[in-house]
Amino acid sequence: MKSKIALLISALATCLAANAAGDAITLYSHRHYQSDEQLFQRFAEKTGIEVKVVKASADELIERLKAEGENSPADILIAADAGRLQRAKAAGLLQSVDSDTLASRIPATYRDPDDTWFGFTLRSRIFAYASDRVDASELGSYEDLADDKWRGRLLIRSSANIYNQSLLASLIAHHGEADAQSWAAAVRKNMARPPQGSDRDQMRAVAAGLGDLAVVNTYYVGLLLRSDNPKDREVARSLSIHFPNQEDRGAHVNVSGAGMTRHSPNPEAAIKFLEFLASDEAQATFPQTTSEYPVVEDAPWSDLQLIWGEFKRDSLNLNTLGDLNTQAVQTFNKAGWE
Repeated sequence: MKSKIALLISALATCLAANAAGDAITLYSHRHYQSDEQLFQRFAEKTGIEVKVVKASADELIERLKAEGENSPADILIAADAGRLQRAKAAGLLQSVDSDTLASRIPATYRDPDDTWFGFTLRSRIFAYASDRVDASELGSYEDLADDKWRGRLLIRSSANIYNQSLLASLIAHHGEADAQSWAAAVRKNMARPPQGSDRDQMRAVAAGLGDLAVVNTYYVGLLLRSDNPKDREVARSLSIHFPNQEDRGAHVNVSGAGMTRHSPNPEAAIKFLEFLASDEAQATFPQTTSEYPVVEDAPWSDLQLIWGEFKRDSLNLNTLGDLNTQAVQTFNKAGWE
């Protein structure tokens, strides 16, 4: 009798655990926007699936997934850069997702060819400049930043920053490592100060007259314009922007994206979540809240993005950014870009 009761209790516990698991997913997320939390709540309301969020840097989350192995509670990894997502894939931490919805809505350029991760928001790495000190005729490509005319005029953050690493990875893909190293060394010499701070700090420094041009992600301009700090809003309004390489391959772009973890306890719910991020509702939300572009074609842009206008994008598949990340870091080191 005792053995039958024990078996019954065990079966009931298993059933309850399965039901609980089916009603919740755990996200490991590098993103830190309140609007994301609101989207996650909206997903929970629509599906009845609770969303639990663990936040840390992408590198910390990747290491955590490695350490946890099969015992990881994570269903989804969210990272703010394709390079980190590709790194997670290379480490065997993600699994392929079979979804007609994702395959049809996410352009191939913005997802892993093996469907282990998908981009959901887009940004471009652009020039924000002081129009009273920079003539528009001076502006062109990323490659042009190596020109001596920019000596002491450029502001850009550290080579440890993943956005710069991905930009350099794209240059390696297009020009080879030797040319990319020469470019990085020349840009370092042209900096107005040693690299430091965030993209927002670079724009603040331009507005303060410490340099004439900053290399930043598009959405940071929008975040400054929406800032609660009136000084930051004034910084953003004082700058003009330029999308590089419009005469050739197009401006460098990157994504925030997500993938299902290899040992996801709730794969069906995880796929539903990924598909929700590609939905009309989610794609229309990102431009309005974080100033990131949607990745789904024909999804609406924000008024600010419409003012900036259409721009030509580099068509390089973004998994290349992760594949060349180590090479980009080494190239920065050789170029003396700290």
